[in-house]
Amino acid sequence: MTSRLRSHSSPNSPAPRRRTVVKAAAATAVLAAPLAAALPARAAEAPAFLHGVASGDPLPDGILLWTRVTPTAEAIPGSGLGPDVEVGWTVALDKAFTNIVAKGSTTATAATDHTVKADVRGLKPATTYWFRFTSGTADSPAARTRTAPAHDAAVAGMRFGVVSCANWEAGYFSAYRHLAARGDLDAWLHLGDYIYEYGTGEYGTRDTVVRPHAPAHEIVSLADYRTRHGRYKTDPDLQALHAAAPVIAIWDDHEFANDAWSGGAENHTEGAEGTWSARQSAAKQAYFEWMPVRPATEGTTYRRLRFGRLADLSLLDLRSYRSQQVTVGNGSVDDPNRTLTGRAQLDWLKAGLKTSDTSWRLVGNSVMISPFAIGSLSAELLKPLAELLGLPKEGLALNTDQWDGYTDDRRELLAHLRDNAIRNTVFLTGDIHMAWANDVPYNAGTYPLSASAATEFVVTSVTSDNLDDLVKVPEGTVSAIASPLIRAANRHVHWVDTDRHGYGVLDLTAERAQMDYYVLSNRTSANATASWARSYRTRSGTQKVERVYDPV
Repeated sequence: MTSRLRSHSSPNSPAPRRRTVVKAAAATAVLAAPLAAALPARAAEAPAFLHGVASGDPLPDGILLWTRVTPTAEAIPGSGLGPDVEVGWTVALDKAFTNIVAKGSTTATAATDHTVKADVRGLKPATTYWFRFTSGTADSPAARTRTAPAHDAAVAGMRFGVVSCANWEAGYFSAYRHLAARGDLDAWLHLGDYIYEYGTGEYGTRDTVVRPHAPAHEIVSLADYRTRHGRYKTDPDLQALHAAAPVIAIWDDHEFANDAWSGGAENHTEGAEGTWSARQSAAKQAYFEWMPVRPATEGTTYRRLRFGRLADLSLLDLRSYRSQQVTVGNGSVDDPNRTLTGRAQLDWLKAGLKTSDTSWRLVGNSVMISPFAIGSLSAELLKPLAELLGLPKEGLALNTDQWDGYTDDRRELLAHLRDNAIRNTVFLTGDIHMAWANDVPYNAGTYPLSASAATEFVVTSVTSDNLDDLVKVPEGTVSAIASPLIRAANRHVHWVDTDRHGYGVLDLTAERAQMDYYVLSNRTSANATASWARSYRTRSGTQKVERVYDPV
């Protein structure tokens, strides 16, 4: 998420005060006290499963299982302490574990922060399973997971929870609790910003911190990132959702640092905080240790999953290969030598979309692909004005951290969809802390007279600040003013809610893809309620979004 959400992001503001950097060599001593205080009282009972259990990346014949064991009381996340300990895993068809179908064991060590994974294969497709871990006399909680449909199965429908942007300090993860309680999800998608890297009180413009980070300082070292992941995994609502359905996750910038790119980040000072390559490596290592995600080649998260003949899901890594962001007003957003995806990943995405034989081509996309411009000039005026001012040809870009800042990659991808008559492509997006329902036009300047290449559903944040939080006005105030202006200037935008927090539920059939948007009553309340807000769908073959007046 771009740095505009930081209280000191104005161009006229003084330079941000750099956060205290804790050296990795001193991490154990510094982190032990605050994190130990954050752990449940049963931490003294070892071994113990204090961070829940999870599953992810469902395949027709398999699932990836995850947990973290605390072998001794001092073996807290990021400490580097604690002995090796054997951890067993069991998979069954029933919650009582009377019909066991697979079991095995592995060893948890300090080298992987006592996290363990089991990539279980030989399972049946489209089947619900239960799993748990054991270590010594301790059993983990039992959890539910589900495999994907068979490769060529005719699937009547599937349902996915969709979330992004969960800042621990900004509130409680009630969105996760409400998704977990549904009991009808085949899986859930986390589209990035699963954790935030900032120190306590440093992100956004809130006057108070709902609950403090651990560690309290900005995370930089491997120990820091492990500690922050460990803090998140103590959340009961997050644990509940991980125990209810498998997750399919990609990262965005805050798993590393704000506005990360291949060679650095806005929220990283080379030298004072070490090299970017070392920080990026530490963040990736901790992510793969703490998340039930299968790493792709070269330690990235771009990969593809298939759900019978109904859908395939291409998951993008839009941080590891991107060129550095440029400022608004810099014509280099159109530079063909700059990239968001990297050449190899863009070719991989294009090939997968072209060869797909499923009803739907879903793209897990961490930043918005739909153009977002100000002004509603005609195409005849827009292009020369854009060239004169050195702005992107599609319009006046406001957020160059999105695809708007890398228009050559977007033009190439959308032209590929047009030239190969690829239909039913749906981008599923997070990052921007707002909810959107968009057509993705080939040419925004002439839309809707010109065609739409795809559609996009953007989910709002779980807790991270959105516009009403930033300007400190009652919820809905900003959206009532901003939404009509945004839609007038961007005719491909069917709906935008700038103010509320929540989640989405994507329901797929061969005939349509529908996103139901849900909002929370109060992100700062641990008992927040959830209510349905809006629904939009795209019908097969249309490449356009339309409103639906009831959730699925």
